[in-house]
Amino acid sequence: MSQSSGSQIGGISWSDTDINAFLGQPTEGVLETLGRVEGDVMILGAGGKMGATLASMLRQGFEKLGNKNRVLAVSRFSSPNSRDELESLGAETIACDLIDRDQVQKLPDCENIFFLAGHKFGSAGAPDLTWAMNVLVPGYVAERFGGSRIVAFSTGCVYPFVPVDSGGSREEDEIGPPGDYANSCVGRERIFTYFAKKKNSPLALYRLNYAIEVRYGVLVDIAQKVYQGEPVDISTGHVNVIWQQDAVARAIQLLDHAAVPPFILNVTGPETHSVRDLAERFGKIFDRPVKFEGEEQPTAWLSNASKSMELFGSLTVELDQMIEWVADYMKSGGDLLGKPTGFEARSGKF
Repeated sequence: MSQSSGSQIGGISWSDTDINAFLGQPTEGVLETLGRVEGDVMILGAGGKMGATLASMLRQGFEKLGNKNRVLAVSRFSSPNSRDELESLGAETIACDLIDRDQVQKLPDCENIFFLAGHKFGSAGAPDLTWAMNVLVPGYVAERFGGSRIVAFSTGCVYPFVPVDSGGSREEDEIGPPGDYANSCVGRERIFTYFAKKKNSPLALYRLNYAIEVRYGVLVDIAQKVYQGEPVDISTGHVNVIWQQDAVARAIQLLDHAAVPPFILNVTGPETHSVRDLAERFGKIFDRPVKFEGEEQPTAWLSNASKSMELFGSLTVELDQMIEWVADYMKSGGDLLGKPTGFEARSGKF
């Protein structure tokens, strides 16, 4: 389990409590959705940052309901620790390299699919791998699981930059982003949509914009810079954030909305936040001066989450609580995942 020895947040000691079990506590909306789910659930790309939280919430939800649905977690499992963690959370693990079509074809049938796999960091130096992982692999998966209900994780990066005072891109806006990574994510959506129509697979496209927890995320990136006395880049001066428990809850609830043609949803918090203001808030908490570099630009990658709020209601964790938890965890020496988001990048190169 990813824990620290003695870090405490809100009275919880993370030496005794697994973070993913905490993040994976199901909401009432999740329980309502899972009560209607027929068949098992498979998470493809379960070894990534959100896979364990998703597996945990599904497993805890089914157990609360007394349902026997299995949660299958699929990954290459290049790190044995991730496999052990998923199994400790109650998921059944299957090793599979999704870029190998033969291995994908051998996966067991499953009624409900969450697709989390993708390639972002290092995409600037390996665009061929980026397109293979983000476009070819979705084709293998969508073909193999034709007819299954699919929630495909995407990103707010499929939109172009928008003015920071615009309220963010909406689901019906035209897409057309910069860089290989973001464009390959458009390709991922197009491939899933093609097979959804061809094979009548109910599909939801889940456009996530910056999930946050105490070990990684935009707030961790900013807090770490401030805590270590390093300058915070404000070139991309505004961001959206959402607590990972809320983000995963909305992903699960999208099982109710998957359709042909696909249902598209922006998933993030309801507000646009200034990076400068966030850094200064951490500076006050840490009692440290804040340094900045770069010049704020009038545009950013921002999403409008109004549709999500209308569907699923308000979030369980708001910004003030996220900042407090991230700061407390960092001050107490909690282990970080060491996976910066790269939110500052404006070229689309990661």
